[in-house]
Amino acid sequence: MKDYITERVIQLANYIISNNATVRQTAKHFGVSKSTVHKDVTERLYLINRVLYNEVQPVLAENKAERHLRGGIATKNKYLLKKEAKNA
Repeated sequence: MKDYITERVIQLANYIISNNATVRQTAKHFGVSKSTVHKDVTERLYLINRVLYNEVQPVLAENKAERHLRGGIATKNKYLLKKEAKNA
């Protein structure tokens, strides 16, 4: 694996752990795709650093468990904004 990929994988993992960040937030922060972040922290990280991999997995699992709640909140806010705009 190329050195710059290895470095990116470790940076992504550390960012996710330190900020309790989602894949989407991490991708936006580093300017890469969500697919890249996901592949880096689930496949490549396992080959590079298993200790770090084991630290990232609970954060990813927590975010996956909560994503339906975040989606519901986003939808609620979207329609509240539409309602406010209509009444204004």
